[in-house]
Amino acid sequence: MTTADHPYPFTALVGQDDLRLALLLNAVSARVGGVLVRGEKGTAKSTAVRALTALLPEADVVAGCRFSCDPAAPDPRCPDGPHAPAQAESRRPARMVELPVGASEDRLVGALDIERALAEGVKAFEPGLLAAAHRGILYVDEVNLLGDHLVDLLLDAAAMGVSSVEREGVSVRHAARFLLVGTMNPEEGELRPQLLDRFGLTVEVAASRETDERVEVVRRRMAYEDDPAAFAARFAGDEAALRSRIAEARALLPRVVLRDTALRQIAATCAAFEVDGMRADLVMARTATALAAWAGRESVLAEDVRQAALLALPHRGRRNPFDAPGLDEDKLDEVLDENAGPEEEPEGPGDGDGPDGPGGGGGVPPQGGGPEDRTDRGEDGGPSDAPGDAPTGPADAPDADAPAPSDASAPSDAEGKGRAGAAEQPAASASAPFRTKKLTVPGLGEGAAGRRSRARTAHGRTTGSYRPRGGALGSLHLAATIRAAAPYQKARGRTGTGLVVRKDDLRLASREGREGNLVLFVVDASGSMAARQRMGAVKGAVLSLLLDAYQRRDKVGLVTFRGREAGLALPPTSSVETAAARLESLPTGGRTPLAAGLLKARDVLRIERLRDPARRALLVVVTDGRATGGPEPLPLARRAAGLLAADGTASVVVDCETGPVRLGLAADLAGRLGGSAVTLDELRADALAGLVKDVRGGQGSTTGRAA
Repeated sequence: MTTADHPYPFTALVGQDDLRLALLLNAVSARVGGVLVRGEKGTAKSTAVRALTALLPEADVVAGCRFSCDPAAPDPRCPDGPHAPAQAESRRPARMVELPVGASEDRLVGALDIERALAEGVKAFEPGLLAAAHRGILYVDEVNLLGDHLVDLLLDAAAMGVSSVEREGVSVRHAARFLLVGTMNPEEGELRPQLLDRFGLTVEVAASRETDERVEVVRRRMAYEDDPAAFAARFAGDEAALRSRIAEARALLPRVVLRDTALRQIAATCAAFEVDGMRADLVMARTATALAAWAGRESVLAEDVRQAALLALPHRGRRNPFDAPGLDEDKLDEVLDENAGPEEEPEGPGDGDGPDGPGGGGGVPPQGGGPEDRTDRGEDGGPSDAPGDAPTGPADAPDADAPAPSDASAPSDAEGKGRAGAAEQPAASASAPFRTKKLTVPGLGEGAAGRRSRARTAHGRTTGSYRPRGGALGSLHLAATIRAAAPYQKARGRTGTGLVVRKDDLRLASREGREGNLVLFVVDASGSMAARQRMGAVKGAVLSLLLDAYQRRDKVGLVTFRGREAGLALPPTSSVETAAARLESLPTGGRTPLAAGLLKARDVLRIERLRDPARRALLVVVTDGRATGGPEPLPLARRAAGLLAADGTASVVVDCETGPVRLGLAADLAGRLGGSAVTLDELRADALAGLVKDVRGGQGSTTGRAA
């Protein structure tokens, strides 16, 4: 007996009260809108979602319908319809359809049945995952890694409840109403704001730090793996009780009353936390109603509104991608108290707190949700990258020529600790981020889908066709295939309606789109950058580029150099939030080992090319061009730049030099790297057209080129 035959029981889960409650509320009311589960790896996110499926009631469907039409109200646009009123019915278990991160568009929405079209000459539609998920659960593991082409299609279906397919001569519309559940690890990157808002609720999960609870988790998991059938039987009674409670809550849901007082509290809460749009109000109202039904009450109480806010608002209160989800609970309580009406007696059989969940550790706590019950929630600290001034100090702050500290730190730190901190300046706060010009890698790549540089991709604008060169077939170019086969139909003895196609006739579509790149930042953190209090502006510029990288789905890395050494402050990652946090705490001071920074970047890029050869890199060097660290610092830096240019690394130098007298060292460095140089002002997207050029080898820079 395999574990697939007996999913892990929902009631056997230990801890994770918020996660279980959010999933159960969606089981009670599908209109809540799904749930996004954020958390570190190994916290049973996927296990909990899969366990929910066994608790959902069976679905009545029209027999033989591939689109799971409800016999009581069949979809009039169903491609398998129209369905007669007396058509046979069948009942099947609730489905959980998993959308792989690397799925194709055809697999998600469906497409023309190529085999039947070519062999039989008929136009038939092959349904995709959206059709299979109708009236069930659509589960996306690692949803933050989902390609943009799939996100766009998912957004359309989630918004309209309908999947529309207009491609390859097929025009089909069918119902696609599903419970959207996604799990993600924030360390691997954030979710697009548009898709983030489509999730009704969000919960943060983390492994318990309680020894007894961790012991119980391990004990249960090992027992399950040893004998899944016996383990499932052990919790069968609890599962049945929870399934019955879900059915009772569903039956009670239409009778739950959302009074004006509760509705005003919902509206006031959403307004106070400045959430965008009206979706948050609707989700909170539906969630509070489901909470009341789950507790066995026919009236929504203030405690339901509070709990709904804690589940529905944290991911909607973020003002930029670098803000961590969270809610200020003190502010929430204040808003609820200000808009509380006269005391009302709770109605319905519950008369207050709902019944406890079933035993075995799988129940859900009462829905009061006071502050003492929510200590695991973070507070909304606001943007961590708010504008700030550079560190204060004497006007004649030490420049790059200050003596290097005698006890320089290791390369991993790259902080150059000075004698009693004499050469180190406090970390400057970044200035306000701004929209930057788009910097691209020249040529045509073949990397992961993104939004930065031109690339041959599996999804994008069709630019032509080509013959397959062995291996699995990709996206078939139907028109080109038919054109290749058409002249030979008589010679091949065609007699029926089907097209006689041979392997040599097949043509694949050649598509061009955009790819994501590895953007490696090399930031000068020496004393010359701290002079004249310009490090705040420099950090603001790098933060703006990080925001741009987030929006373009890039990986980012951070190399810093100061004192005597350079270090990798952040290995290449998809978590731009982590890069922003490392940048914010970056101190300055000491000499300028520019050569060490460039050589460290070259080493990082070499390793990344081995790990992911298809992902092209963009090197962004943020410096004033000075080199004062080490023997013969300037010649050594020029040789290091030449090595990077010889490797074919696309680069841009952000010139941080200020003042009336400019040495032009950054422009010289850009020339030796084979890239372009831009000033901090020219980096802004609202600068005069033409000031900032794409990163193209061999073209001039805006601030000059090396001879």
